[in-house]
Amino acid sequence: MAETGPPPAETKPFAAEVSRLLHLMVHAVYSNRDVFLRELISNAADACERLRLRALDEPTLVAGDPEFRITLIADRERGTLAVEDNGIGMDREALADNLGTIARSGTRAFLDAAGDSGGALIGQFGVGFYSAFMVAREVEVFSRPVGAAEAWRWASDGKGAFTVEAVDPALAPARGTRVVLHLADDAKDYAEAATVERIVAQYSAHVPVPVVLRLSAEATKTLADGSALWRKPKASIDARDYAEFYHHVSGQYDDPAMTLHFRAEGRQEYSALLFVPSMKPLDLFHPERKGRIKLYVRRVLITDDVDILPPWLRFVRGVIDSEDLPLNLSREMLQTNPILAQIGKGATNRLLGELERIAKDEPETFVKVWDAFGAVIKEGLYEEPSRRDALLALARFRTTTSSDGLRSLADYVAALRPNQTAIYYALGASPEAILASPQLEGFARRDIEVLLLSDPVDAFWVRTALGYDGKPFHSVTQGAADLAAIPVAGDEPQPTADRPTDSAIAVLAARMKQALGDRVSDVRASQRLAGSPVCLVAHDAAADLRLERLLAGHESAPPRRAPILEINPDHALIGALAARAASSGDAAAAVDDAAFVLLAEARILDGERPDDPADFARRLDRLLAQSLG
Repeated sequence: MAETGPPPAETKPFAAEVSRLLHLMVHAVYSNRDVFLRELISNAADACERLRLRALDEPTLVAGDPEFRITLIADRERGTLAVEDNGIGMDREALADNLGTIARSGTRAFLDAAGDSGGALIGQFGVGFYSAFMVAREVEVFSRPVGAAEAWRWASDGKGAFTVEAVDPALAPARGTRVVLHLADDAKDYAEAATVERIVAQYSAHVPVPVVLRLSAEATKTLADGSALWRKPKASIDARDYAEFYHHVSGQYDDPAMTLHFRAEGRQEYSALLFVPSMKPLDLFHPERKGRIKLYVRRVLITDDVDILPPWLRFVRGVIDSEDLPLNLSREMLQTNPILAQIGKGATNRLLGELERIAKDEPETFVKVWDAFGAVIKEGLYEEPSRRDALLALARFRTTTSSDGLRSLADYVAALRPNQTAIYYALGASPEAILASPQLEGFARRDIEVLLLSDPVDAFWVRTALGYDGKPFHSVTQGAADLAAIPVAGDEPQPTADRPTDSAIAVLAARMKQALGDRVSDVRASQRLAGSPVCLVAHDAAADLRLERLLAGHESAPPRRAPILEINPDHALIGALAARAASSGDAAAAVDDAAFVLLAEARILDGERPDDPADFARRLDRLLAQSLG
């Protein structure tokens, strides 16, 4: 029987996303290429941590070499830099899958945002293994999976394809992976020991695996001791240490806006080092809403995607290290473990407490946090009623009187107008769109502050929140405005001599309701209008119009209820229509046409189309012809 040799070398093209990313690596004007080494060291540390976890159940996997390490080899003469680990290793399929495609969530969004240049964006997001091509003309990866006799080589020049082949096991580590960078001519300084030491000190001083630099066949120098930063006393750590560890644990390149380091003792004992980024992670609004907290048990990494914190804190990055959890937790057990639930509750309390402190003592920092993550934090108002009071106290809002600043609800309540008993809000696609709403006119006339709620989640939490400081929330586009008791700011506008009587307005409203039929549930005089002729509002018992639009088309959404059309008795157009409301013939037809046109106008002002654009156009043409005839 003929012996079969090793499988032949196989050359494959990169996945499309990898090709685009490599193009950016090569062609972008990049100001800080040093970060490639941080990415490779982080990958090596992850490989060691994965094997450390497996070895808990199979200690024979690390027999003979139980101490994990990352070894850097800088060869100035050959112009190479190697990063080697004794972690879990990769076989042929793993090399092709892990180094030929990108599965990381958010990568496509990053590439789309980066366009064809991407010079600024690359420095803001981790780009992993592929960052090696910023400094290398060719990259080789030698790997041997733990417990395997075979070794494999992956190689590419970053120009569209890669090769995977079996190699002599003597060329690969006894266990783990070695990444060899053949440095480009303009990157030869990365083969200098001093350069490597500087980069590790700046970016990778606190990885949880020791990092050593091989100086010769016999001599090495320890660059990072692999100690757990989160277990050190805070007094021994400075801001730079925290920033370096944040970059390692988060994969981001910004500096943290908030750092929380504490040790909890009592029923549950654990250490936590948590960070709030200063810029939005790419996956912030991913449908899965997964957290990115790394869970350790007595310094052993268990997982980096368990839901320890609630989804509305998914932007927080960092580490939680428990003394009480068992090391052999399965993913299913993690989801229901009561100890982990208590740890998550305690960490959430500490995070909210620190946010409250910053809001009070460092308002400028807190505003930056809220601008980046307020839309996510407000999800907690809807999902966790037990924390609603604390979150409402933290919440900041743009309002009709705040200009470009943010206001708290305490600020709002302190500035209530005489006889004002509610906190008024308006929903919309953006603050600018809301400010253009005719429904705000009567509130502006009375100098009543209105919250501008433009995040999609606002339409949901505001319906379930009872209020703040005894003041209920009330939509400016829902129910009767009931503003008569609140005095007008400045001089009260005097009614004009030709203002229609209340009875004439009532006749007009009845005529318009008759013409419009079931397109509206009512037509009535408005207190909330000042300059516009009409606007649409919802019933007290119905959903806000903005919420109805958000839910439209959803299979579980209730049927939309016809809105109320409010008319402005002080508007000249409404006065002219009121004078014709009791007429017949052509004058009556003109009132009917005007009713349909005004309804369409109100829908347009609310960001919707006329329900029948063709009918709207015909009626508008007739009215224009009559006015010009």
